[in-house]
Amino acid sequence: MLRVLRRGDPTAEPPPPARVIGIDDFAWRRGHDYGSIIVDLERRQVIDLLPDRQRETVIAWLQENQQVEVICRDRGAGYIAAATEAAPQARQVADRWHLFENASAAFLAAVRSEMPCLRRALAPSGPIDPETLTRAERLQWDGAQVREALNRQILELAEQGMPIKRMARMTGVSRQTIRKVLRGQRHDTFRSRGSSLDAWSLALEAEWNAGCRVGAELWRRLKASGFAGSLRVVSEWATRRRRDEKLGHTAGSSLSARTIARSLTTERETGSAQTAMINAVIETAVPALVVARDVLDRFHAMMRSRDEARLDPWLVKAANTKLAAFAAGVEVDKDAVTAAISSPWSSGHVEGNVNRLKSIKRQMYGRAKIDLLKARIMADA
Repeated sequence: MLRVLRRGDPTAEPPPPARVIGIDDFAWRRGHDYGSIIVDLERRQVIDLLPDRQRETVIAWLQENQQVEVICRDRGAGYIAAATEAAPQARQVADRWHLFENASAAFLAAVRSEMPCLRRALAPSGPIDPETLTRAERLQWDGAQVREALNRQILELAEQGMPIKRMARMTGVSRQTIRKVLRGQRHDTFRSRGSSLDAWSLALEAEWNAGCRVGAELWRRLKASGFAGSLRVVSEWATRRRRDEKLGHTAGSSLSARTIARSLTTERETGSAQTAMINAVIETAVPALVVARDVLDRFHAMMRSRDEARLDPWLVKAANTKLAAFAAGVEVDKDAVTAAISSPWSSGHVEGNVNRLKSIKRQMYGRAKIDLLKARIMADA
């Protein structure tokens, strides 16, 4: 069967040359080896898989396909350089989803850079008392103290004029982490990932304020509304709320940077009264985040309106804010970003095929060589 799959259908006609393509990477081994997938966006079919994502490999493929007129790709430097060199006649289109994601990541980095100031503003009664923390929060607290000690050591070495490479050898910390410390982006005490409760926070707050304080009952009410999470998640949330009220903690005294960024953006209009009070404190303490949020909102509005004339004014506005680094990256890739705003083409179908490829690859664990994988994904199209 494997040999039959590899041979394919000898009577099948070859597909017409692709005029509009999307290219993206996929992982052979996440964090180690990557390949590239190429999709004909007009026919919405995978037309090739490349063994890696190296610039030379992509250049060789594009040189063999000079009929390509549009290339949708992410903002990785390798694909940009390959498309520019091998297909100068083609219009490059940046992936809109990655642009939104990069903008949100830039705002999150801005929040993280202000965490020392935000922590003081959100905890006016004094420093956090470790004895009042839960076990999970205490583990994060202890880790934060170790990080802060290392941060202070790095800042002291930087004041002495020591280069980053030498600091990395002395402290055992990567150069990327040292740069984050020097930019003020590594002071987040309580770091958190997304939770299954995030989408239900308004309903939880409403039930809590209405007098329902038992975790099991809260869970039953959420489940009746469609919540698919476990009882434990809701019970732990209720336990933390009861503890905070008993100890008189100020709202937001142990919030993570991600939670603060979310309350300033997506939950600004729909959040609870408590969220509004936290935002008021933050906006007063760090007005630079208000400016950055306004720039982020303008970027989102520009992308959704598909009005490329708003790009140049936005770049001028963002240049002197905490999103300046993101704006500089957009400036470098300006032609592709302009095309992403105005062009009907996007990498959405490429991302969908990457997900399908991952599923097929896992079914063929141990036999997912590129020729067999290519035969499978093109046969299933």
